Amino acid sequence: MHARTLHELFPSAKLDEPLRRYTAWKIGGPADALLEPRSAEEAIEAVRKAHEHGIPVTVLGGGTNVLVLDGGIRGLTIRLARSLVNVEIEGNGVVADAGVLYPSLANATAAKGLEGLEFATGIPGTVGGAVYMNAGAYGGETREVLEWADVYRPDGPDGGEVVRMANADLGFRYRGSVLHEHPDWIVLRAGYGLVPGDAEELKARIKTFRKQRMTGSPNKPSCGSTFKRPGNDYPGRVIEAAGLKGTRIGQLEVSPDHANYFVNHGGGTAQDALALIDLAQQTVREKLGVDLEPEVRIFGEP
Repeated sequence: MHARTLHELFPSAKLDEPLRRYTAWKIGGPADALLEPRSAEEAIEAVRKAHEHGIPVTVLGGGTNVLVLDGGIRGLTIRLARSLVNVEIEGNGVVADAGVLYPSLANATAAKGLEGLEFATGIPGTVGGAVYMNAGAYGGETREVLEWADVYRPDGPDGGEVVRMANADLGFRYRGSVLHEHPDWIVLRAGYGLVPGDAEELKARIKTFRKQRMTGSPNKPSCGSTFKRPGNDYPGRVIEAAGLKGTRIGQLEVSPDHANYFVNHGGGTAQDALALIDLAQQTVREKLGVDLEPEVRIFGEP
């Protein structure tokens, strides 16, 4: 779509904005228009306008677990991280906007003596992304503590509607939810039910998890976990067993520190990343008979 039309429809959006600036992998071509809404209402209005004019919409959270292709993303890209960031805590209930970083929410709830979200310190994404992916770490998952999510569904009556979807209606599964079947639905906020705990013990648990993550994770840009767990095994173990640690294509490398992290040495492309993902899948299948399914979500055009 013509840049002038996008500017008229979304005057606060950045046009032709390089998305490598907003992804953990530091990879990605330009967004035709990138909007960071200041409120849920602004996000909803932007999606309504986009649908009225036949403009595709893509939603980004914190930019982790995503690969934006080198051609970038057409239409409107909405980035919620660091924009929708309100947190409300009352009793054992917690309500967090979709753009709240999960580690920040873990810290906030632990400080209030509320137990259940300590695992979130190991997930560098946002609340919205965590609901979408049923994100988990250290034996905990989002579905275990989430009570509901407010989801804007543009295919509803009168130009769309915000629906409060209960946990049971979100179709949670391992690293997935019903939202995968509806990519134009947008998580706006989420409600959690936690239990009372000792604040100092909870903060100590978070500190231990954070130390474990820092010890096992590379210090170069990556998308996080590249592949989902294959059955009861671990992707990092099978990739290492297939002899792929340190394998490099272009500027992308299977990390010598953790084989399920593919790191960008600087200037890496989505083409490099896709080639390395494909090589890992083929090699692991041929050598070990294990099929690896990517956890990373792919957006955009080649």
